[in-house]
Amino acid sequence: KAASLTMPCTLGKTLHHMQILHSIADLRAALQGSRSPAFVPTMGNLHDGHLALVRQAKPLGDVTVASIFVNRLQFLPHEDFDSYPRTWEADCAALQAAGCDVLFAPREADLYPQPQTFKVHPDPALADLLEGHFRPGFFTGVATVVMKLFACVLGQTGGVAVFGKKDYQQLMVIRHMVRQFALPIEIVAGETCRAADGLALSSRNGYLSLEERQEAVALSQALKRLAQQWLGTAPSDRSLLETLTLDALRARGWAPDYLTVRRRADLQPATAHDGPGTLVALGAARLGSTRLIDNLEF
Repeated sequence: KAASLTMPCTLGKTLHHMQILHSIADLRAALQGSRSPAFVPTMGNLHDGHLALVRQAKPLGDVTVASIFVNRLQFLPHEDFDSYPRTWEADCAALQAAGCDVLFAPREADLYPQPQTFKVHPDPALADLLEGHFRPGFFTGVATVVMKLFACVLGQTGGVAVFGKKDYQQLMVIRHMVRQFALPIEIVAGETCRAADGLALSSRNGYLSLEERQEAVALSQALKRLAQQWLGTAPSDRSLLETLTLDALRARGWAPDYLTVRRRADLQPATAHDGPGTLVALGAARLGSTRLIDNLEF
């Protein structure tokens, strides 16, 4: 397989070329003339949410770079690393149509030529709650690979990186990491893309059966109800409201990990003083064998 490929694509009357690069050396050589890349990291199996991030990134830099890498470090031993959907041909075509200039698709040996023994450990106050509580070590795996991808793509120049709000806690971990390491990178958030019925787009939605797909919207509906009821509920009754919301989802056959309202600023439990515009409702729950996450700022 060639280290560098160029895919022509006819968009209207213009011919768009996307370079596909696997090695860090080839990537750095390709980006040598760029002053401000705009970067969208992904694990592939792309959907409209990913492509919206690429389109959002395009005007923010002089070259648009996406990466596809399924990062072993962020999967727990019992999770779906081996079965995680890999849809290479479709992903390449979709990125190219979205106007991506460079696709960085390192193999494991390219990104981790030796075992990755140096790791980025995020602040436990942010990373060990919610997702980090149910997936211990997850954010260490995320922060480590993102730091390494930043070094590969943006290490020569700095630039912009775009992350979706659907992974709300991940977005916050990355923001804090960039700030604390004084990286010359601006983190831009992309709004969550949803299907017509309100289900947040996710690569893992592909695991859902037809019946589960119809039921899956109940998670976003539960978060919407929780947010609506929160502001009208006395502070002393709000933890009961969270419990009732969990129970209602459980009664529908879900196995929820959490459904909760937190402060956007630090994901700590909301207090009586935290009002509209400062809060986010977050949820994670398993439907059959598929774990879905979602959130709603309010």
